[in-house]
Amino acid sequence: MQTLVGYVRSGRPDLTNRQMALLLLVYLTPGPHTVRGLAQALGVSKPVVTRALNTLGALGYLRRERDEADRRNIFIAHTDLGAHFLEGFGGLIGSDAPDPLNRQLRHAQG
Repeated sequence: MQTLVGYVRSGRPDLTNRQMALLLLVYLTPGPHTVRGLAQALGVSKPVVTRALNTLGALGYLRRERDEADRRNIFIAHTDLGAHFLEGFGGLIGSDAPDPLNRQLRHAQG
């Protein structure tokens, strides 16, 4: 409860569970990430992922990158702003969780 209250008080954008799951999936699992792969990992349709990506992209938390080897493919990549958001969220979770989460986020940025 403290984490969610802190999140609400932070003034950061309210993300849905789906958006947060998508954000964490991109930051904490090895890529490259595609809409199809993310949809499969979450068990939802590609349009559902696309809508969530549109929101997360508008916030600057994720970005789409065209595959230079095959221009038809689009990869989903993290951003510094998204990593900063997740580090702040990790800090709200409590004394046991932020360090492992922040280590993973720093490694994902690396």
